[in-house]
Amino acid sequence: MQRHKGFSLLEILVAFSIMAIALSVLLRVFGAGVNNAVISEEYTIAVQIAESLMARTGVETPLAVGDSEGSEGDKYDWLVRVAPAANQPAKRSLREPDPNSQKPAQLYSVQVSVSWGDGDQRRSVDLTTLKLQQGQG
Repeated sequence: MQRHKGFSLLEILVAFSIMAIALSVLLRVFGAGVNNAVISEEYTIAVQIAESLMARTGVETPLAVGDSEGSEGDKYDWLVRVAPAANQPAKRSLREPDPNSQKPAQLYSVQVSVSWGDGDQRRSVDLTTLKLQQGQG
């Protein structure tokens, strides 16, 4: 009796099925990785925009109480909110204020929000800091 060497049709079909399942799992993993890389890049850009706006506030733009908003690159919307910082010490004086002295420094809370995306995929980054404005004499 002579044995034929090689694979049967059933063995080949099973091998192709296993390969198809393995490839579909790998494609999902790589697809998720690419998606996460894109989201990570968007967050990085948003943080850079927020840090830039925060650095400009009080230097290039005045440190004034209120909100300002705008957009960057038709994708990222931003809002800068400046408010007096909470829990500032009360101004107390036992004597008459000297008209030649400087006003006390003021502490402001600066909050920057950068958002992007649509609908359910809306994402945002919020940064907050305190800035000191020297009193003017």
